[in-house]
Amino acid sequence: MATRINPSILAADFVNFERDLGRIADADLVHVDVMDNHFVPNLTFGLPMVQRVQEVSPIPLDVHLMIDDADRWAPDYAETGAFSVTFHAEAADDPVALARRIREIGSRAGIALKPGTDPEPYLELLPEFDQVLVMTVEPGFGGQKFMHEMMPKLRSVRTAAERAGLDIWLQVDGGVTLETIEVAAENGADTFVAGSSVFAGGDPADQIRMLRERAAAHSHQ
Repeated sequence: MATRINPSILAADFVNFERDLGRIADADLVHVDVMDNHFVPNLTFGLPMVQRVQEVSPIPLDVHLMIDDADRWAPDYAETGAFSVTFHAEAADDPVALARRIREIGSRAGIALKPGTDPEPYLELLPEFDQVLVMTVEPGFGGQKFMHEMMPKLRSVRTAAERAGLDIWLQVDGGVTLETIEVAAENGADTFVAGSSVFAGGDPADQIRMLRERAAAHSHQ
């Protein structure tokens, strides 16, 4: 199973995004956290910033929308040319129609589940999505502690995807370190968002390489 490391620019230097994007050019995608101070109690950046990051990034964008009214706004982020657009199940009135619209525009469609959200209602909808993001922290802020209690949820999504024969990316976001990435990989994750552990742990390229090696060594088979 391929493993992907997607550093979160939430942990980058907001005044030096272009420099920090260059420092993670060896990553698979760059994770862009859009927060609206409504769906989550934090405000980051919106459409104009994402558009600009898209223009200067050496790697594709993995946009994570932590915003209300995803049905209205998510297609606009796909229109920026983002490789992947993930919206929250809790913020979408019609997740299937929205995913189809995102795919129609040309981006991969992802659905994100907060820690308290039961994955069961979404398992039969998995063919409609290219990625499922299981949050391993409460969304809103970087630097939080990894929630090991999310691992059964991760396993249930992976099992359902395998039973259906789907090539779906299973992403985790929150508290991903050299230690916790092993646990997440063993439980079925193949796509890993890492913020602080990439940007605050020395040379980002070295951190990405070590995270990728750890994940690959513990990959779910």
